[in-house]
Amino acid sequence: MSENILQMQGITKTFPGVKALQDVNLSVRRGEIHAICGENGAGKSTLMKVLSGVYPHGSYDGEILFDSEPCRFTGIRDSEQRGIVIIHQELALSPQLSIAENIFLGNERARRGFIDWNRTNHEAGELLRRVGLRENPVTPVNEIGVGKQQLVEIAKALSKRVRLLILDEPTAALNDEDSAHLLDLLRGLRDEGITCVIISHKLNEVIAIADSITILRDGRTVETLDMANDRVTEDRIISGMVGRDLEHRFPPHEPRIGDEVLRIEDWTVHSPTQRERVVVSHANLTLRRGEIVGLAGLMGAGRTELAMSVFGRSYGANISGRLVKDGKEIVLRSVRDAIRHRIAYATEDRKRYGLNLVEDIKRNVSASALGKLARRGWVDDREEFRVADGYRHSMNIKAPSVLSVTGKLSGGNQQKVVLSKWIFTDPDVLILDEPTRGIDVGAKYEIYTIINRLADEGKAILVISSELPELIGLCDRIYTLSAGRITGEVPRAEATQERLMTFMTKGQE
Repeated sequence: MSENILQMQGITKTFPGVKALQDVNLSVRRGEIHAICGENGAGKSTLMKVLSGVYPHGSYDGEILFDSEPCRFTGIRDSEQRGIVIIHQELALSPQLSIAENIFLGNERARRGFIDWNRTNHEAGELLRRVGLRENPVTPVNEIGVGKQQLVEIAKALSKRVRLLILDEPTAALNDEDSAHLLDLLRGLRDEGITCVIISHKLNEVIAIADSITILRDGRTVETLDMANDRVTEDRIISGMVGRDLEHRFPPHEPRIGDEVLRIEDWTVHSPTQRERVVVSHANLTLRRGEIVGLAGLMGAGRTELAMSVFGRSYGANISGRLVKDGKEIVLRSVRDAIRHRIAYATEDRKRYGLNLVEDIKRNVSASALGKLARRGWVDDREEFRVADGYRHSMNIKAPSVLSVTGKLSGGNQQKVVLSKWIFTDPDVLILDEPTRGIDVGAKYEIYTIINRLADEGKAILVISSELPELIGLCDRIYTLSAGRITGEVPRAEATQERLMTFMTKGQE
């Protein structure tokens, strides 16, 4: 039997006007974890959709061999029958159905035409135990978190007797604890003989878990690295992904810091659902013109809650404290008030809250400041087009037109649309919550360049990030938050991951 369980040879896939894959080759050894890396738009997800039958045989050129046998999948059901299961980045679970119903959806446990609920829930419980999830199988999926939903997807794959499991950005929306649990589970599946293919932008996780890495760039195979024999570093992977060495992952920047723009004093926020619970406690921080300030904290520390409560009380209850802008106290009772006082907030969840994915770029860019485009109550469509097209060029949004649907863009380009939308409001203060989450290193560099440019224009910028190297490389000053309290303020010259983590865990058990 061949050492390779999978071979994809000469795969070429073309969409109207775009060659997404060109003569791509991929070989995956039996029982290994094989990572696929590349920038957004490199063709990673397209290649996996070809493999799983999402793009059926005949819609691409090339050959797929699974267990040395040619495969011509006409749909996902064909590939699943061979034991190839794909879990997409956007989880395909039905939120109102139970965990057990989701696991066996389309693969029901039935007897004489009726679903056998005892068998369904029993087998679901066995699968949940296998993936380390201690949930009742009858629990609705919308009552569990994203990390647990990811495990339900894997349990669903195991119910189909999976032999090759494909995971597209499985940890993109997970916290560190859930990510570590998922990676341990994948190691366990490998030990059971299940082959895994993982697509991920998190290169530290790739290096920690992968046996082999294939790098794609511009729809072509660059190289495949063997973790046991090749000297694989993050820098080498990045070089293959972007086609050049990135000696500096952050663009050089000399800050020109001016006067104080915003001061947050004694800011306290309670949970809107548990009003006795304090989420942010007596926080004090300042932002100055031309300064990039970081906010670091572990999951649940209150970073996003602090930002959203300041942004027109879009989160929280029983909010107290003072906001002083340009030397005068302001009161923000709504998002409209915040925008009017030239404060903007780019959410961490761009797909759910930051963008209308079914609308075009033009409508998304103009959404937060339609009043600037209105004439006698009507939006000037030509001016809206002109403004959006200006941002398309200045922000280097890779799309043929501002009439392109935003949901079709890569993650990095979607993030540029979010930034364009808020820059159009002409803010003095711009709060960026996880601005580079889920995007590749090349796109990150572009986002950093944009942030530096905005600071040079005199805007005060607050960056919330879970990646400490990002905050250290980008920010002029960093606040740390622990259990809702500001526990430290560290200038760039003194910032290290160890020092920030010390402050981030201060006061925690």
